Amino acid sequence: MTSDRFEDLSWHDNAIHAFRITEGDDGCSGNLILDIDYILEWISPSAQAGNFSFVVSPADLVFLQVTNLVISIDYASSSSAFQPMTIDEISREVVTYPNGYSEFAWKIELNWPEESFISFRSPRMSQALRGTSVRSTSQSLMPSQRAA
Repeated sequence: MTSDRFEDLSWHDNAIHAFRITEGDDGCSGNLILDIDYILEWISPSAQAGNFSFVVSPADLVFLQVTNLVISIDYASSSSAFQPMTIDEISREVVTYPNGYSEFAWKIELNWPEESFISFRSPRMSQALRGTSVRSTSQSLMPSQRAA
């Protein structure tokens, strides 16, 4: 999955287990890699079972040539246990510079911890599933299910 399919995708309630920053070849930008549990499908409750179930797969969400990175994650003000971050939504808007170059201003709003976000600029993103999809009553995978 790539930037051109962005509007077709949703990351709502996807858990972020880790993030990694790698240096770019140009010496000015880098790559931001998020290790997530991607929810492929939300399955509505049946008449017999009153709970949603989910099809979830471990995935790498990668933003390339990242600049202007801001990470604001505040676990200190939370009153709950330390647990993976979860995404509320990912938005983007086109930024065009005077020389005609365009990229996106991205914002990843987190629903956990509250009032937290990641923002940056990047011309493109991609996502790759890393393992077997699992049907579960949980929106995130157990560590044993995430092993690649």
